[in-house]
Amino acid sequence: MEGLAQRAAECLAEIREKQPLIHNITNFVVMNSTANALLACGASPVMAHALEEVEQMVSFAGALVLNIGTLTPPWVESMLLAAKKARALGVPAILDPVGSGATALRTESSRRIINQAGVSVVRGNASEVLSLTDSASRTKGVDSAHSVDEASQAARDLALAIDTPVAITGAVDLITDGKRTLRVANGHPMMTKVTGTGCLASAIIGAFLAVEPDYLVASAAALAYVGLAGERAAAVSPGPGSLQVNMLDALYNISPADLAQGAQIRA
Repeated sequence: MEGLAQRAAECLAEIREKQPLIHNITNFVVMNSTANALLACGASPVMAHALEEVEQMVSFAGALVLNIGTLTPPWVESMLLAAKKARALGVPAILDPVGSGATALRTESSRRIINQAGVSVVRGNASEVLSLTDSASRTKGVDSAHSVDEASQAARDLALAIDTPVAITGAVDLITDGKRTLRVANGHPMMTKVTGTGCLASAIIGAFLAVEPDYLVASAAALAYVGLAGERAAAVSPGPGSLQVNMLDALYNISPADLAQGAQIRA
């Protein structure tokens, strides 16, 4: 696990060199911001959710991002079809179970995607991750009602059960495959005042999955990069409005050397 900050830097350099296509089936709230974030990172975003095209689109992609933030039943079928095709082709896929635990549709759809199609990484807040293992867990809308530490054992158990790394974002992010656990201490509290920063993190993880075959390492590297961008943006932002703009600039301007120096990843 040594050299994780340097590996994060190498991943960022590889993304900018290869510009992988990242296929997003994501929510209406964040389509624009996550597309711009992926461009700033160096990846190439595409938003495609029609049942008639998702299999073809994912066949070109370096990674697939599934985000259930504005879920409808037809979109669930598109996500299942795209995830199955991605799995058949060896294309990594990440699931962001936005608001899982708040409604039966969100919780059941997240579990269907994991169990019927399979994904490479699950990234959510603590309450969302708990809801995937505990039917009694509830969230308050899309915000977490639990801490990262409260969900840490559930994340390890879930990761082992589905053989997939699970990332919980919070004050200090936790990423585990059930056997190995990494923590990322980058980020700033003001990031929680901008809608879609978690969705942005999931999309960026998608970009890192496209270049790093160890999905635990890819997820930690991506979260360090996003957190570092948040830190830099917060340093020059008086409020959330400017933070959103400055964070996009920071994602664009952070160099691999900056990430190697600033990434706070530890086992």
